[in-house]
Amino acid sequence: MHGIRALKWLVVSVVLVGVLGVWSAYARPHRDHPVTLSEREYILERLAQAPDAAQPPDKTPPPAAGPQPQAQPQPQKEQQQMNQGTAAEQWPETAPDVFKVKFECTNGEFVVECHKDWAPLGAERFYRLVKEGFYDNAGFFRVVPGFVVQFGLAADPEVTNKWRNKRIQDDPVKQSNREGYLSFASAGPNTRTTQIFINLGDNTRLDGMGFAPFGKVISGMEVVKAINPRYREQPNQGMITMEGNAYLEKNFPGLDYIRKASLTR
Repeated sequence: MHGIRALKWLVVSVVLVGVLGVWSAYARPHRDHPVTLSEREYILERLAQAPDAAQPPDKTPPPAAGPQPQAQPQPQKEQQQMNQGTAAEQWPETAPDVFKVKFECTNGEFVVECHKDWAPLGAERFYRLVKEGFYDNAGFFRVVPGFVVQFGLAADPEVTNKWRNKRIQDDPVKQSNREGYLSFASAGPNTRTTQIFINLGDNTRLDGMGFAPFGKVISGMEVVKAINPRYREQPNQGMITMEGNAYLEKNFPGLDYIRKASLTR
């Protein structure tokens, strides 16, 4: 009797185990399906991105940006070469004791008279830069009313780069930084290259800092004072050095420029 009961319980247990197994097989996928699908989507997503991630960044410039910056300065370079040829016929290789430079600007004209005995090295450098057309189309990138107007970074960054490390020694200060007088800007002792400032007031305190005037405005000072001061010191000199007038024209549309600086009698 006990053996028959035990056999019945064994049969019932086997049946229950089978039922539970069948239920588990059909019920579990509904519970686990979202997790499995999520993992699959994640893996497919990562595999789809993997080829792009493995490729190096595309360093090819945009089609429109390629030739334009290089092509635009070409006419200017050709004009500068013509200016240099004309200047070579009319003017000596080294600076005369006294010479004049005419500035034709977007807001008018002014004339500067330079004296070699005031600052020999500065005057000689300025003379050579004008002869080569360095200042043609350059912007007045720093204008502080009552203090200075500054220029001397070329329209073409390649031209600026040519002179960037050609520093000259300081000259003794023989004249004072009075209104209308020109001096080279610098980054410290013996670092003068191409940048010039014109004093818009009597800045005699600059004399003791080693800024040696080499010339003065003899006509058109009203034009110098009328150079647009809207942007004051906003233009970034580093960006002008790298991009030239492309940077200035894009970001400072009201800036005044030197159309041409030429030696004159």
